[in-house]
Amino acid sequence: MTEASQVEQGKIGVVTVTYNSEPVLQEFFDSLAGQTYRSFVLYVVDNASKDNTMEMARQRTDLPIVIIANAENLGVAEGNNQGIRAALADNCDAVLLLNNDTVFPAEMFTQLREGLARYGCTMTTPKIYYHNEPNKIWTAGGYFQPWLGYRTQHYGEGQQDKGQFDIVRTVTYAPTCCVLIHKDVFRHIGLMDPLYFVYVDDVDFMYRAYKAGFVMKYLPQCKLWHKVNSLTGGLSSFTIHYCTRNHIYFLRKHLHFGLARIWTAAYLVYFFSRRLISKDSKPVWLAKWGAVKEGTLMHLGSRSQLPPMHT
Repeated sequence: MTEASQVEQGKIGVVTVTYNSEPVLQEFFDSLAGQTYRSFVLYVVDNASKDNTMEMARQRTDLPIVIIANAENLGVAEGNNQGIRAALADNCDAVLLLNNDTVFPAEMFTQLREGLARYGCTMTTPKIYYHNEPNKIWTAGGYFQPWLGYRTQHYGEGQQDKGQFDIVRTVTYAPTCCVLIHKDVFRHIGLMDPLYFVYVDDVDFMYRAYKAGFVMKYLPQCKLWHKVNSLTGGLSSFTIHYCTRNHIYFLRKHLHFGLARIWTAAYLVYFFSRRLISKDSKPVWLAKWGAVKEGTLMHLGSRSQLPPMHT
């Protein structure tokens, strides 16, 4: 594919949210600089990093880069919104939501972009591996589990790649670690819900896109390696709080009133049973209980509309 034909296909706005991301940025920026698809702009949305993240971004004059520096941490969801708005205002016809704790080969943007046209879809996502175990799959696309309160699941998670997920297929969910999204999706369903702050915001967005009938294709030939938990540090009180709180908020936001109450009750039974059989320590249990109450109150006071596409 020539560079001219790439430009004709439209500009990609690559949106990444940084927060003390210095340890991973060198490889991330190098992966971007090596892309064969050149019609893109990188939007770095920084949530008040205290390390050298901003300096590293400013030094990358080899990249078409726009920096949005926040004075405080606005969260991943609102950070993505800032980048999406900027990309659409700059006439990007597709937005790539992309974690910066990732590395990827030179053809990734080309493959994601070509996938939109080839399969007549509005979103594409790659096969994602664990960075520290390069042949182990983190996700080969994903799906919702309605029978478990619309919990999400990754295809192939933890499996060695033996070609078992090498067929292009429609998926209903993919983490926004790496998803290329046509601008029409945002115009129809809006942006990310900033009330989530972090975690489950991608589940909410993908659920809205799924319910609106937008099609996402998983592209197995397109690959990326993710440094899973390299910046968040894995399971912590922070992660426990936001994952629990946001799951309750999601259920009460999206499900019919009666069904939401049933699933909330089921979650509480599961929640209390884990304490009874000592699966959760008392501090973890108390953190979850506080998060459950907060998630319930969030729905009662949530905004009636999603954030507008433009500022």
